[in-house]
Amino acid sequence: MRTSPAGESASFMPAARTLAIALAGLLLAACASPRSTWTASLEPWPPGAAATTDFVDGRARFREIFCAINRERGRQLPDWRYCEESLLLVDQEPAPTGRPVVLGPSQVRPLGLMVPGVGWQCVRAWLDYDNSAPIHVGQYGYELQLVEVDGLSSSARNAAMLREHVLALPDRSDRPLVLIGYSKGIGDIFEALAAYPEVAERVDAVVAFAGAVRGSPLADAYEQSTLNLLTWLPGSECDEGDAGALESLSPAVRDAWLADHPLPEHILYFSIVAFPEPDRLSVGLHRSWRQLARLRDVRNDSQVVVHDQIIPGSTLLAFANADHWAMAVPVARQHPFAASTYASQNDFPREVMMEALLRAVEEALIAR
Repeated sequence: MRTSPAGESASFMPAARTLAIALAGLLLAACASPRSTWTASLEPWPPGAAATTDFVDGRARFREIFCAINRERGRQLPDWRYCEESLLLVDQEPAPTGRPVVLGPSQVRPLGLMVPGVGWQCVRAWLDYDNSAPIHVGQYGYELQLVEVDGLSSSARNAAMLREHVLALPDRSDRPLVLIGYSKGIGDIFEALAAYPEVAERVDAVVAFAGAVRGSPLADAYEQSTLNLLTWLPGSECDEGDAGALESLSPAVRDAWLADHPLPEHILYFSIVAFPEPDRLSVGLHRSWRQLARLRDVRNDSQVVVHDQIIPGSTLLAFANADHWAMAVPVARQHPFAASTYASQNDFPREVMMEALLRAVEEALIAR
């Protein structure tokens, strides 16, 4: 969901650190492990989530792709982990397909556009984002770009910014376009598809990547004015925009929007869900995990409930054994202090995950 100021350097002044801790009430809470209440199962489905039971289980093939990449080059990449530690086994997973995994150059060279979550624009400078995942997948003919959207604005406003980005792309009619929505970014993508047919007609696939498909109850628990404090953080590159980020993340808003806006049928949809084991949850996210557990369900990644990350009718690719930050925000790589304190479980093989995601989508596009 919201990208927190977790990339804070240990050298920042105490006042800035204090402000960061206060933001949204989500950070630096010392609390007990959630182990006692956690379960790696989708059953029972929480009230109101029944619509998300409509999905195609593609986990077996994705596991084959992810593990093949991990065996071939995972140890040479940051944050290496065994395949079995990276992808969580939830309930009964289908049998492996046995098909070979192609690890050479991409056949169709898809272009992926990643739409980030709340606050990314505000904290990007702290993270010293190293572009490692785009660089890695670029070696194999894939291209991955980050879309500049407002960190604190509504999905409607960000949808207009996504439209501008897509229409500004050079003519690449021979290359599939894949939109990847991290956290709130998936709502921005949905609204762009509905509001701008000229965008929808150019898109071949959409991926919810720890996406707040049905929002998050945390959005109803805080005021936008609190979130707007991110504009005052040292190095922040964001302004308040239309101050509609939290409203766009409200479950009632997202559910109503999905009910009123059928997604374009020519697009392939995929979901990768963040579902961390208790030992893979960073200390700084324990408090928000507990709060979300009280509000809705213990099965959450600290920002979004597991069931609310699945696009109805999509192909479910994986349950990543990672918390919400670890999926896409490389805090610990740049900041050892954060790694030893609140971002204590931030290591995750993001490069392997992104290559596997793009190869899985490519396979589906070729098959279609």
